[in-house]
Amino acid sequence: MVSSERAARIGILTVSDRASSGGYADASGPAIRAVLAEILASPWEAVARTVPDGVESVRDALIRLVDDQNCDLVLTTGGTGPAPRDLTPEGTEAACDRMMPGFGELMRRRSLEQVPTAILSRQTAGLRGKALIVNCPGRPSSIRISLLAVFPAIPYCLDLIGAARIETDPSLIQAFRPT
Repeated sequence: MVSSERAARIGILTVSDRASSGGYADASGPAIRAVLAEILASPWEAVARTVPDGVESVRDALIRLVDDQNCDLVLTTGGTGPAPRDLTPEGTEAACDRMMPGFGELMRRRSLEQVPTAILSRQTAGLRGKALIVNCPGRPSSIRISLLAVFPAIPYCLDLIGAARIETDPSLIQAFRPT
């Protein structure tokens, strides 16, 4: 099931009209990178991109990250709320072969323990070929909470779909792989 012992390529896609136009500095993409640097024990390479909000921009960026950049895992940030331009889940669904709704359900549940507006989040996840795509929230503190919630399942999911193998630091994240 595991493709090889190569370093995982992890796409980090920031979805924001303002960040993509240079209107403000992206804090969410770097927050994802910081959490990954902390919790991953195996080699990995980040492939970061920023795109404006919208179904097509998200869909096209995800397809390029997986198909052209060979990312094993893509983590998006931004565009998951109820605002009219928040269309990351729709763009994700358009890029995926199959959806994995449990990721969004767990991230919302964990975030609800912190803030009641977490119920407004529409995060989801899905599979495209041999890649897992997960929508994270836009707030850096929420990103950490969400990733720590779902990451125990991500290494095994990547194993099952034939992506690169990743290992977590067991003192921070206990990845679950059935024996």
